[in-house]
Amino acid sequence: MGRVIVTGSLNMDLIVQSPRIPAVGETILGHGFSTAPGGKGANQAVAAARLGAQVAMIGRLGDDSFAGELRSSLADSGVDLAYIRQDTEKPTGVALITVDDAGQNSIVVASGANFAVTPQDIEAAEEAFTGAQVLLLQLEIPLAAVQRAAELAHTHGVQVVLNPAPAQPLPEDLLVLVDYLVPNETEAALLTGLPVRDLAEARIAGKKLRETGFGTVLLTLGEKGTLLVDGDGSQHFEAFPVRAVDTTAAGDAFLGGFAAALSEGRPLAEAVRWGNAAGGLATTKMGAQPSLPWRESVEALLSGK
Repeated sequence: MGRVIVTGSLNMDLIVQSPRIPAVGETILGHGFSTAPGGKGANQAVAAARLGAQVAMIGRLGDDSFAGELRSSLADSGVDLAYIRQDTEKPTGVALITVDDAGQNSIVVASGANFAVTPQDIEAAEEAFTGAQVLLLQLEIPLAAVQRAAELAHTHGVQVVLNPAPAQPLPEDLLVLVDYLVPNETEAALLTGLPVRDLAEARIAGKKLRETGFGTVLLTLGEKGTLLVDGDGSQHFEAFPVRAVDTTAAGDAFLGGFAAALSEGRPLAEAVRWGNAAGGLATTKMGAQPSLPWRESVEALLSGK
């Protein structure tokens, strides 16, 4: 069993289903509402844990009812909660999600306690880095905390996987600590200033990201699969055919699958396939954490059963 650390956000998702995503200034009638545990950090932690990794989560929750639900969801999937702090001043983060009938979504996040995570919180959890194989990072907590986590990972010989979401300019001090950068099309476009509408454009963007300072880039392209760009060139991995009903957390599922496989010492290409399988399965169910698959389902999809 590999060991994975996730440093990042924990949110309660408030989900509305609607015929389509409304335009600016438009009001439309939805046809369903639900709540589900989410947050990119928590999603990735649950995804990796369900796929067999030993996972420790570092982050903050508020002192409210959402916090209890999020803790329960993490614990039910086997995530270690020892390094999640309770913030008495800021509320638990929430995400307002609209999902249309084609399964596409739009999301607005109110960060709350997530943006109170400090470098000192990371340092207090340093023991979690000892013996770990992979650190998963996103950008829904302050950049200073992300930077400190990457530094500790580097010190302890832990591989760093960064999901640059939401996309923002990144300091060179962080770039040199990242082993795997995993953006989607939108994030890759924002980071490079280049369009990423197809595989050819993704290759160009991936090459530019490598020139920026990243060693290995994995562009997740939804139904078009994943593009790996490294010093040997590029390799395209096809998506698994599934019937998508909600793409929420598909990227997080990919990252959890990739990290879990990487932590077990699997070859890079195999780890990407694990990510693709987990991401594909996550689109077949509604919600963020409720949609994240368990190891048996991923292994069945990989084996063609």
